Parts: sequence; structure tokens; C-alpha cells
Amino acid sequence: MLKGVFIVKAIKIISSLVPAAVAVSLLAGCQTGGNEGDKPERLTAQSAADKLAEARGVDSLGKPEDNTGFCSAKDSDKGCEQLVTTNTVSIYEFATPKTAAHWVKTMTKQGDWRQVGRFALAWTARSQNLISDGERNKLEKAMKKVVASES
Repeated sequence: MLKGVFIVKAIKIISSLVPAAVAVSLLAGCQTGGNEGDKPERLTAQSAADKLAEARGVDSLGKPEDNTGFCSAKDSDKGCEQLVTTNTVSIYEFATPKTAAHWVKTMTKQGDWRQVGRFALAWTARSQNLISDGERNKLEKAMKKVVASES
């Protein structure tokens, strides 16, 4: 529990201190073309952020930052695979839905966390607290569609 509180506080501090020049879009999650029938690349937190922005009709969810260091662990069954924090939402990618469920159950005590498959959407940073419940619901619904397309 203490670890979870630390993570939330660290994310809040970093998101308020990192200069805008450092907050650049990450291209690691970009999909590449392939042959028909090829299995698409595994969805990442960054590619999910890009797809959520597209679904919401915007270029970006606002200053995406890779903050994976705040939630990763040596044992991937306990930490995240990737964390992308934006002005709108934080997207946590986990190895399994079970790990995501554990984090959401634990972290919901600290703010609004919602599980979507092996991902979690969280609104705990200062700028994210301004996002309305209606917009959060729309993002969650869009994320469900994004995750479903991965299958």
C-alpha cells in the first residue's frame, strides 16, 4: 500500500516539474505496416494513448510522458510494462489483466482508476483532476474499443 501511495505522489510531482521541452511524443508505440494476415503488434500504453486521442478527435491527450520508471518492477507480474502520463489521463500497461486488476483495486483508494483488460486508466495528477466524469467515461469506452481491436 505504501508503495502505491509513493507512486501516485511521484507521478504528481514529476508531472508538475517536468519542463514542456522534455514532454515529447513517443514514437515507440507506432504500428508498422505488414502483410495481410500478420498479427498486429502488441498494444502499448503509448499506442493506446495515440489511439485514444484519435478516437476523441484530438492530436494528443496533452503532453505525453513516459513515466514507466515509477511503476515498473523487476518482477513484471507486480509492476507495469509501460506508463504514459498525459494532461488528460495516465495509461498503465500491464502484462496481464490480473496484474491490472490488482493495481486498480489497490490504487482506487488514491483516486479514479479504471481497468480495461490489461490496462488501467487513472486520473490522479493535478491536471487530470479537471477532467469531467463524462469525459472519463468516454475515454474508458474508447479504450475498451482500442483494447478489443488488439485481439
